[in-house]
Amino acid sequence: MSAVEFVVIEEPEPRGAPAFMAEIIGTFLLVFFICGFISIAHPGPHDLAALGLVHAFVLAAAIYALGGTSGAHFNPAVTLGLWSIKKISTPNAVVYIICQAIGAVLAGLVVLLLFKDIGDPVNYGATAINGAVLHNGSVGLGLIAEALGTFMLVWTIMGVAVNPRGEAALAGLAIGIALGVAVMIFGPATGAGLNPARWLGPAVASGSFTDGWIYILGPVIGGLAAALGYRAIVLSQRGLPPQRPKDELPG
Repeated sequence: MSAVEFVVIEEPEPRGAPAFMAEIIGTFLLVFFICGFISIAHPGPHDLAALGLVHAFVLAAAIYALGGTSGAHFNPAVTLGLWSIKKISTPNAVVYIICQAIGAVLAGLVVLLLFKDIGDPVNYGATAINGAVLHNGSVGLGLIAEALGTFMLVWTIMGVAVNPRGEAALAGLAIGIALGVAVMIFGPATGAGLNPARWLGPAVASGSFTDGWIYILGPVIGGLAAALGYRAIVLSQRGLPPQRPKDELPG
C-alpha cells in the first residue's frame, strides 16, 4: 500500500505513541525550519518566493515521511477540521493538538538557542500584523487573512487526501504548494501563521503574544469552513460512499 493511499475503514484506526510522536516531530520540523529561515534570513518582500518554498518543501517532506504514521496533521486547525467531519476521534484529536503544541514550543526554543542574536530583531519568526500592508493595521482584517490562508490549505487537504477520488499520491506535494502559495500572499500582511502551533512556538521563544488570538481563531475558522464546506459542496454532491471516521490524512 502506498504511504499516501486513501483507505476507508470501518472504525477510527487506533492511535498510540508512534502517531503522537510523529505529530511532535513533524510539527517541530515545520516550525523549526520556517522560524529558523526567518531568523537567519530576515526575508523581505523580495524574498517571498524563498519563504514560500521553505514552507512548501518542509511540509511536503514531513507529510511523506510521517503521513503513514500519524496522518501528518502538524496543525491544530487541520486536526479540528478533520474532527468536524469525523475523520479523527475526539480523544485522538485532543492528544494530537497537545503534541503539536509541544513540538512547536520545542522548535521555538531550539531556534532561540541556535540563533539568539541574529533572530532577535524578528522575534525568532513570530507572526505579527503589518500595518503597512493591512489597511489601518486592522486585526479584523488579519483574522480574515489567517482564515483565508488556512481555508486554502485545508481545502487542498480535503481534495487530495480525504476525497477518495483525489490524487492521493501527490498529496504531500499539493498540500505543500498550497501552504507555500498562501504564505507568499499573506506573509507580508500577518506573517502567515495559518497554524496555531506555528504561532505558538516563536511566541514562547520571543515572549511576544501580541494579537495571538487571531492566529488561533483565524486558522480554526478557516479549517472548519474548508472541511465542512468541502464535504457539503463536493463529497455529498458527487454520490461518494459515506466515509466513516478516520484518523489520517495521506497516511
